[in-house]
Amino acid sequence: MGKIYDRMDDKIQKWIARQHMFFVATAPLSVDGCVNCSPKGNDTLRVLDEHTLVYLDTGGSGVETVAHLRENNRIVIMMCAFEGPPKIYRFHGKGAVITPQHPDFSSLAAHFDGNALSMRNFIRIHVERISDSCGFGVPQYAYQKDRDAARKYLKTQTPEAFTSSLLEMNQTSVDGLSGLTPEEINAFRFPAD
Repeated sequence: MGKIYDRMDDKIQKWIARQHMFFVATAPLSVDGCVNCSPKGNDTLRVLDEHTLVYLDTGGSGVETVAHLRENNRIVIMMCAFEGPPKIYRFHGKGAVITPQHPDFSSLAAHFDGNALSMRNFIRIHVERISDSCGFGVPQYAYQKDRDAARKYLKTQTPEAFTSSLLEMNQTSVDGLSGLTPEEINAFRFPAD
């Protein structure tokens, strides 16, 4: 039987830190719009306090989460244990897009290795509902390592070429919602190495 929690206590925070993968889900307000669910990894999630999560939203091929949050702020993070005892946690809340122009961007960037991954923006979530469930149906997988494909790809790109691709792919969602502005994309932080 699942439980509801009023905060991410120390036990939940330690469990989160042991996971290598999480899933992000958002949706537009339109009943005809596409629900978005994205897997994330590469050590991009942090607990800021008992009611706040943040993840590094690296540059990529889409901008669904950003567009949905700017329309309605709804988001859920789901994590499941692939190793050890079965467990699933869902963290429902209100999300905010933190771009390089935002006053909090630098303080959030300090929680991550800025040379390892690109920093398009952060997604900060005020967690309003925390629930768990058994996870009995989740298969066991053994973690091997994070993929290095993104890092290798970025080494083949110039900042100008990568920014140009973001300008093509990150201004509008698949449903036509506004994503990142050209000014936000041009402020993109390319890795230093």
